[in-house]
Amino acid sequence: MSEAPRADAARPLAGVKVVELGTLIAGPFCARVLAEFGAEVIKVESPDGGDPLRTWRKLHEGTSLWWFAQARNKKSVAVNLKSPEGQEIVRRLVREADIVVENFRPGTLESWGLGWEQLSAIHPGLVMVRLSGYGQTGPYSQRPGFGAIAEAMGGLRHLTGYPDRPPVRVGVSIGDSIAALYGAIGALMALRHREVNGGKGQVVDVALYEAVFALMESLLPEYDKFGFVRQRSGASLPGIVPSNTYQTRDGKYLVIGANNDSIFKRMMRAFGRDDLADDPQLASNAGRVTRTEEIDDVIGRWAASVDLDEALRVLNGAEVPAGKIYDIADIAADPQYLAREMIQSFLLPGGGDLKLPGVVPKLHETPGGTEWLGPRLGEHTDAVLTSLGYDAPAIARLRESAVVAGA
Repeated sequence: MSEAPRADAARPLAGVKVVELGTLIAGPFCARVLAEFGAEVIKVESPDGGDPLRTWRKLHEGTSLWWFAQARNKKSVAVNLKSPEGQEIVRRLVREADIVVENFRPGTLESWGLGWEQLSAIHPGLVMVRLSGYGQTGPYSQRPGFGAIAEAMGGLRHLTGYPDRPPVRVGVSIGDSIAALYGAIGALMALRHREVNGGKGQVVDVALYEAVFALMESLLPEYDKFGFVRQRSGASLPGIVPSNTYQTRDGKYLVIGANNDSIFKRMMRAFGRDDLADDPQLASNAGRVTRTEEIDDVIGRWAASVDLDEALRVLNGAEVPAGKIYDIADIAADPQYLAREMIQSFLLPGGGDLKLPGVVPKLHETPGGTEWLGPRLGEHTDAVLTSLGYDAPAIARLRESAVVAGA
């Protein structure tokens, strides 16, 4: 059954109005987070096919399964943003909005008369989240930039993979998603500022490469003080020992993070290696780092001597953080995921069930949730235009001139 808040629980962003002008991942994911927690999100799409994400990856009756999650709780309004009449529709939407989310290349909205200067003049309290590859300023700002490029420029790709092989990518669009989360956080900060500091809005400028770079831990200070350029280290976490992936006797993979001093001791005793548990040099991470290869060899040989289930039994018994590497089949059947309602089942528009991820984070008093799945292109066009004061003949004229479209 689908998730829903308690009858007496208001969504935390109820009453917040968002206009989404983005496509694909970063902008729409940012707005999705807001929609999951009760914001009214009006997604403005091109009448000519809408958001390209509608047809990405696996399709169900012509619609992307990804779309049903990415656009959940949103209203779809199909408007031609290149037409003066379409631009006027957006201006009317902005007069009533709290937040605009967009991820066009900088300057695109300005060319349509919908940039920050134009929209903030209409609504001084507006918060505008602008997600782009390189940000709104700087020498690279006009370059096209997707998440993959941001991951490379932000330092993530250089660190990902094995040292004797080319850099690899994480298996999802992590650069876009990280930027989207920063965008949502920035929007909420800006709303809070508006609430307590005089009602003025502002721009939240998120560069995808900066969002990635912000997660790079000690990369910069280590380079600054020591000239150290960290390299790819495969499955291990450099400078933190032991934290690696090991293969078990049945050919499966086990992740172990035993880098805490007391956890390391417990693990070595569980292996029958009291000598290493009591070795004073290995009592701290600094000493273990100098003997990384030896420690990994001990753990690797132990893992190779037992099947995965036995390895987990021993490690869990010793209270050592460890786990198998899950594929999606493991995730869909896992009791922890199920107990936390992270696997939710919904009814597709044409019938049949679809499982989607639950909402994160979990707010105990005002939880987020999914009220409906990603809408049909232009499904809400007429209703939204009516709410803006357009009468039926005016909407019909806009349809005839291809300014808008509806489901």
